[in-house]
Amino acid sequence: MRLESDEKHKLLTTLPSVDELLKSSAGNSWLLSFPRLTVLQAIRDTIAEKRKALFDGLFPDLSPEILIGEIEERIRKFNSYSLLPVINATGIVLHTNLGRAVLSEKTIKNIVSAGSGYSNLEYDIETGKRGKRHTHTERLLKQITGAEDALIVNNNAAAVFLCLNTLAKGREVIVSRGELVEIGGSFRMPDVMDASSAVLREVGATNKTHLYDYENAINENTGLILKVHQSNYKITGFTGDVKIEELVGFGKKHGIPVMYDVGSGCLLDLKPFGIYTEPTVQEIVKSGVDILSFSGDKLLGGPQGGVIAGRQKYMEYIRKNPLARALRIDKLTIAAFEATLMEYIDLENAKEDIPVMKMLLQTPEEIRLRAGKIAAALRRRIKNASFSVIKDTSMAGGGSLPETEFPTFAVSVKPGRISVNELESRLRNSMPPVIARIKDRLLLLDARTVRKQDIPGIVSAVDYSINLP
Repeated sequence: MRLESDEKHKLLTTLPSVDELLKSSAGNSWLLSFPRLTVLQAIRDTIAEKRKALFDGLFPDLSPEILIGEIEERIRKFNSYSLLPVINATGIVLHTNLGRAVLSEKTIKNIVSAGSGYSNLEYDIETGKRGKRHTHTERLLKQITGAEDALIVNNNAAAVFLCLNTLAKGREVIVSRGELVEIGGSFRMPDVMDASSAVLREVGATNKTHLYDYENAINENTGLILKVHQSNYKITGFTGDVKIEELVGFGKKHGIPVMYDVGSGCLLDLKPFGIYTEPTVQEIVKSGVDILSFSGDKLLGGPQGGVIAGRQKYMEYIRKNPLARALRIDKLTIAAFEATLMEYIDLENAKEDIPVMKMLLQTPEEIRLRAGKIAAALRRRIKNASFSVIKDTSMAGGGSLPETEFPTFAVSVKPGRISVNELESRLRNSMPPVIARIKDRLLLLDARTVRKQDIPGIVSAVDYSINLP
């Protein structure tokens, strides 16, 4: 309903002032329970919203009960954390929007330990002198990967950027056209290269690149040869690329350093599990590559970070780049990396102790049993919906293992009184939020990413969402 000018003016005069609301009984109650700044902001925002609606010719509810209720809802929202734990029932293990890798228990404990007091972040306890923050992870990275030296920055895009800026600023970097990837958030390899002040030199075709393409591209301004692992996509059919071992030999022949952006950063050999598309970091190091980079929060299963590893002489150049300080990681990330890497000292145990690997490598039977427990709990509690355990497939996510579909089991939910879309929305807005997916007009709760401790929360959220008046 649209308002006439006189009606609009009349209603505007009925809006209480900020001072009136602060002095009301509700205002006194808010000020006793919440910070004054928060209360003031909530009152101002609510009044401004109502005023805008009136100026737009709408007819908002201006009753005191509604006004106070909306202000109180805003106050509580302002005093709640925005970053919330959610239950991931999508089956996507490395869900970028949900924070990617779930960290191990030891990692969480080490973060708390490092953050709850002082630490020897840049202090050498043995000598009593200033130390370097990267020493806490350097030894482990060298031991696990076999690299001569290693450094961690805040993500893999930053790692690539830093390497390019250090080793090829103002010089050409040769890259196959089939490897000019785009990562999440529309960040593209050519853009990263341009920002680093390196000059892109594309070679080959989209589907095929040969060694002679690199040979023909070399000139006096060539600074680096870059290979990029196709970790988040695949080109199939009539295709071909130059293997890293060939590029390493080629680089040595011409005195040009070779870098490999490995992407997902897998430290465990996945071939025994039928996954042949993902090289391990150790394999790439053994190829003799000069520099490589990879993510920390993908298949490695740690916090966000970009690992740079390789030959010591190039690593020294990278460390001395002033940008290395701008891109450095903080004490909590270092604590998380150190604890995560400690899990990899025993590669066999890492399959169980790293949550990402445990979720990816669990057997379909384990998932089916968990899905059955979820379905049984839902059936016991909810009568006006149907629940079934169905076969499905899930993905690694996070731009990792794009060709691999993992067999899984999910609980399908068909509500009786509301639509599947409405149920999905209500679950998303429950506490804790439950993030599910819709397929074939059913809501699916994929048990691959549902942990044992998540089950009570899922059951309560589904019950509340289906039976919400």
